[in-house]
Amino acid sequence: MSRLLSLRRDERGAAVIEMAIALPVLVLFIWGLLQIGIAFQASAGMQHGLGEGARYATLCFNPDPDTGCETPTDAQIRTRVGEKTFGTSNGTLSQLQIVDTTSTSGTKTVVLYKTLTLDYSQPTNFLFFRGPNISLSRSKRVYLAS
Repeated sequence: MSRLLSLRRDERGAAVIEMAIALPVLVLFIWGLLQIGIAFQASAGMQHGLGEGARYATLCFNPDPDTGCETPTDAQIRTRVGEKTFGTSNGTLSQLQIVDTTSTSGTKTVVLYKTLTLDYSQPTNFLFFRGPNISLSRSKRVYLAS
């Protein structure tokens, strides 16, 4: 009986058992924070790319007093956004969508602004199980000089 009592009071190895229980949970939390950080990086990269595309869309090439400005085409804006977007390699980035909002005055149609939209989807992996997909959508509105 004294042998059993001495085993009950012996605390050697208790730290190892506590670590074996706590370590997987700690690793899971740290890995989850890393996954969320990757999503924040993708969001920042999308915002940066859209900002660069919006700035590029407002540029005036070859200003001519008679015809006005020659603005970049939608294809050139898409290329610019694609070059400047970062942090989206872990998921699926959609092609840039550009929607023109116009105003008609008599026979003349003028583009008032463009709306640039990017969508991104990232699967999450929490080491021990698959998590939900993270979906992000960012857009910028670009007002054009007329």
